[in-house]
Amino acid sequence: MERSSWVLVDGENIDATLGGSILGRRPQPDERPRWDRLLTFITERWGRPAKGLFFLNASAHLPMPFVQALLALGYQPVPLSGPADEKIVDIAIQRTLRALADRDDDVALVSHDRDFADDLARLAGDGRRVGVVAFHEFRSTEFAGIPGVEFFDLEYDVEAFDAQLPRVRVIPIEQFDPTDFLR
Repeated sequence: MERSSWVLVDGENIDATLGGSILGRRPQPDERPRWDRLLTFITERWGRPAKGLFFLNASAHLPMPFVQALLALGYQPVPLSGPADEKIVDIAIQRTLRALADRDDDVALVSHDRDFADDLARLAGDGRRVGVVAFHEFRSTEFAGIPGVEFFDLEYDVEAFDAQLPRVRVIPIEQFDPTDFLR
């Protein structure tokens, strides 16, 4: 069996970061990632076929047009349902990361969420490639402490966007002036 690269997409996390932290509103269709570019990027970068799993919370609604688009792009949608007080997408991704520990496949996680740090740490360093794809400035710092993890920026490395996203400027503390924000 040929070794693969699995791309696990935490769609809720990426959408929430894009809308809440970058745009400050719900993203328009042309402002969303071009998910096919992600599979192409990982395939080219790691030199083996990438297979995508796109995890969706479908407890209240299953967006069929989006599901059909994902299928056309080569992803396997993973629609999930469960209690509102549980992070069902995170639970499913954690279970998938644990199942991948028994395989030799490479893993690229698309999320900023620190909930996956322990599972990624178990996968990293055993001969497989492990990566985190996210917006660099919003990626959990917990990932940085995991030896062997590769980091890819969804916007700059993957070039997953057609629309120009607003720049988020990280301010070195020595340059911070609170009056810039107190207007």
